[in-house]
Amino acid sequence: MSLDVFLALVGFAFASSVTPGPNNLMLMASGVNFGFRRTIPHMLGIAGGFCVLLLAVGFGLGALLHAFPALSLALKVASGAYLLYLAWKVATARGIGTSEGNGHPMTFLQAAAFQWVNPKAWAMALVAMGAYVSAAQPMLSVVIVALVFTAVNLPSVSVWTGFGIALRRFLADQTRLRIFNVVMGLLLVASIVPLLG
Repeated sequence: MSLDVFLALVGFAFASSVTPGPNNLMLMASGVNFGFRRTIPHMLGIAGGFCVLLLAVGFGLGALLHAFPALSLALKVASGAYLLYLAWKVATARGIGTSEGNGHPMTFLQAAAFQWVNPKAWAMALVAMGAYVSAAQPMLSVVIVALVFTAVNLPSVSVWTGFGIALRRFLADQTRLRIFNVVMGLLLVASIVPLLG
């Protein structure tokens, strides 16, 4: 992989990792409700799960989805249903750092598994593998793409948890917190719109 292609990959990884999407909205809500330390497994799960998804897409899963449209449709339905469930959990969370409502942040395994039904993660993986995998060295370039995304992803998603931390004092008021959680839930529902296209 040439230096200019590598730098373009780093830029794409950063831009797609730091922009709003289901992962980042949930991390911001988790930062507000649980703090940075308790959200670390969630952040690590996103990075690890997305790395595995990238490798799977790069080593053939993406081609399988293109070959069998019914599989792609099933993935869209599962993604939409799970995002609605998560939106409900976020919208009904009740207190900062409490055991009420949504009483614990996502675990590493939950966050890693979520990547498999996250429409933005799939779009990023398919575009990254289509654009940056070299026909001359496909195996090596798949691994490079996955490693670059993993290295860029963790600091990028940490920013969103930090946004949540910054809002904690303002959202210590229960009414503001309820409004924030409902808005985050609605934004998660809105993230389903790309599935409809």
